[in-house]
Amino acid sequence: MKRILLASAGCLALSVGAAQAEYVLHILHSNDFHSRIEPINTYDSTCDAETLEKKECFGGVARMAAAIAAKRDEIKAAGGNVIVLDAGDQYQGSLFYTTYKGKDTVEFMNAIGYDAMALGNHEFDDGPDGALILLDGAKFPVMSGNLDVSQSNQLRGKLQDTLTLDVGGEKIGLVSTLAMDTPETAAPGPAVIFQDDMESLKGDVAALKEAGVTKIIALTHVGYHRDLDYAAQVPGLDAVIGGHSHTLLGDMEGAAGAYPTMVKGADGAEVPVATAYAYGKYLGHLTLTFDDAGKLTKAEGAPILLDQSLPEDEAIAARVKEMAGPIDELRQRQVAEIAAPIDGARESCRAKECEMGNVVAEAMLARVASQGVTIAIQNGGGLRASIDAGPVTMGEVYSVLPFQNTLATFEATGETLVKALENGARQYEDAAGRFAQVAGLRYTLDPKAEVGHRISAVEVKSGDGWAPIDPAATYKVVTNNYVRGGGDGYKMFADAANAYDFGPDLADVLAEWLAQQGAGFKPALDGRITVK
Repeated sequence: MKRILLASAGCLALSVGAAQAEYVLHILHSNDFHSRIEPINTYDSTCDAETLEKKECFGGVARMAAAIAAKRDEIKAAGGNVIVLDAGDQYQGSLFYTTYKGKDTVEFMNAIGYDAMALGNHEFDDGPDGALILLDGAKFPVMSGNLDVSQSNQLRGKLQDTLTLDVGGEKIGLVSTLAMDTPETAAPGPAVIFQDDMESLKGDVAALKEAGVTKIIALTHVGYHRDLDYAAQVPGLDAVIGGHSHTLLGDMEGAAGAYPTMVKGADGAEVPVATAYAYGKYLGHLTLTFDDAGKLTKAEGAPILLDQSLPEDEAIAARVKEMAGPIDELRQRQVAEIAAPIDGARESCRAKECEMGNVVAEAMLARVASQGVTIAIQNGGGLRASIDAGPVTMGEVYSVLPFQNTLATFEATGETLVKALENGARQYEDAAGRFAQVAGLRYTLDPKAEVGHRISAVEVKSGDGWAPIDPAATYKVVTNNYVRGGGDGYKMFADAANAYDFGPDLADVLAEWLAQQGAGFKPALDGRITVK
């Protein structure tokens, strides 16, 4: 019987009796890159020239490529075994995706030399045809074991169920799953059939075991908490490399748990779970040691912070610069025309109902209304500019919404929503960015009242009229991923039910909504926020 002894930063484990021939496997892994082809700032959006000059940027595909190459070469030079994996969602999140729709992803991932990738939900943002760009272009296997694509004319035969790699003379089995709610968060289409993820994973692991594979790793895109379930419930699983939830693991501030997180598995042994945040800010490095019987005896590692102290791959950096040319053109592209300016001034949107707040909140709500969402909340500090009358360019839209925030939906009680509005009013006198712009909701704010008691007369849209908010009722809400995650003091949303933070970019949502309004559009104030 094997005994596992845990250490906080990883895991030390020794089987009873000495192993005759240890096998060590290094796994370099990324996840949820979300088209951050260029370096990012501390807010996970594209770095500007000033921040780059200050050496305060992270990641970018050129730095990711150099870090993987350096670590892989170092391991191989020492006679070690290494594989490079990605846990999905390379697509969506920057103007590179808007411009190249995955062709850039394929080019750079092939240049890096990934060994396998799990399909992410955002690979389906442009339907099966969008996913096909990756599946046809990748020089490495793309996986998702719980998807039946046999009925899809585009995808049939192009998605791996399981995979066996020969690494240093040993067979490494890979199994994979994709989040079951992908049909709600992306557009896989009716021909892509989702099978139960847990049962699918159990069956695929069993099949590999029966084929004589003794080292099996799950490469998933389902989120950290579901990965913990897999580790606990799937017999024969040796490790889980995951994505989807953008979870930070390690010993740094803000981490959700240890890297790797150890879970008591179905076989009684400890199973490591690892993920590496998102946006290319970190490169995961997990090291697994197996005994001669194929049993895991040690799991350790840490994510590598890809700050500007690490070099970039010069050839890839030059290619990124070249491909950025059309993106500059995109910033000049006209996306709409309006008949009157939209006020997004700081002094307006952090103190009262403002035109840009109404516009953005209504755009958010319209995008997800078909999902039953009835309330939108947008932090005033997320609105950074006004838009003049006349033609509207994508560059102007990005000036209003520069943070690459995504739509986030969740459920909250009326009581929680009132607390959120109180948070929005908490630092009113400081013109704090937490001030709540809304749609489908209206309220009164008294700045002179005691903090925590400034909000009254909260009502929700009910048909063509309004009704008092019900503290006990549950409402479906849309905001941006920053607010939903607890940013600007909205901690009451951080553990919200049925939360999904990875919808489309808010700037794209606004651009499309403005285009739909037509050239005669004029913003309006309707009294949804009353300040005494």
